[in-house]
Amino acid sequence: MIRLGLCCKFHREPIAFKTTTAAALARLPRARQLEKLAALALANAGALQRALAYCAAHGIGAFRVNSQILPVKTHPQQAYAVGDLPESAAIVAAFEACGRFARRHGLRLTFHPDQFILLSAPDPEIVRRSVMDLIYQAEVAEWIHADVINIHAGGGYGDKPAALARLAAALASLPAGVRARLTLENDDRIYTPADLLTFCEKTGTPFVYDVHHHRCLPDGLTVSAVTARARATWDREPLLHVSSPKEGYGSSRPGPHHDFIDPDDFPEEWRTLDATIEVEAKAKEVAIERLQAALTARGVPITSPGSRPRA
Repeated sequence: MIRLGLCCKFHREPIAFKTTTAAALARLPRARQLEKLAALALANAGALQRALAYCAAHGIGAFRVNSQILPVKTHPQQAYAVGDLPESAAIVAAFEACGRFARRHGLRLTFHPDQFILLSAPDPEIVRRSVMDLIYQAEVAEWIHADVINIHAGGGYGDKPAALARLAAALASLPAGVRARLTLENDDRIYTPADLLTFCEKTGTPFVYDVHHHRCLPDGLTVSAVTARARATWDREPLLHVSSPKEGYGSSRPGPHHDFIDPDDFPEEWRTLDATIEVEAKAKEVAIERLQAALTARGVPITSPGSRPRA
């Protein structure tokens, strides 16, 4: 059965995650910075608990956690260890409670770091900073039992084979907690499924198939072929992405996401899968509600939280 996933935030519900900026923190003495960061972390753990409760109550089987759930965690000037924060034990306990709730209700949790994670970069400092960010997200993932940290392959830098070789070297050096969760996704500008599937198969990296990106940047492979090969890269429930274009696939800008999902953009090949499908739509939970109704009307089985508890 299909598990639909909500990405990071809400459109209608009054559930929000808090953040700050390095510039704002820089105006405070260090002790006050850490107090503020601790308050934000506790607030975000509470918001995550409410987000998961909403998902459990509304047939949403997965939730993508905001990568800034611990704000500016790895910023060059304002970085901190969780143990530096006041009430650090309470912060960790609050996130661990979210993880227990997710497991109890069969909710899958994932991360999708931003575009600044560039493991294929030729600059070692960019790679180092990317790894630090992944280590932070793996730390939180351990608390909440998230099993995916999904990234893009990065830039092509004028030589995609060389970039992928650097990516392979970076993957091999990652800490176990990151490597066990790391997945790769095709994008809409540089790396197609054809570029990444063989790489994922060789390196043992699960492939997250984004069908919208594939439609924006086709490579000659069919949805059916990519879906089958993508599923084979997973040793657990596969993760896929669906979205619809804001301006249509025939436009000059097909990449930006629509508020909602056109049910016709949901691949026929996915209707009978056992998979998590993250819904990348601007209207968030409202878009999922509409897609649930449309798929159910077409006879597509949608899993309910609690029906597939995870080990």
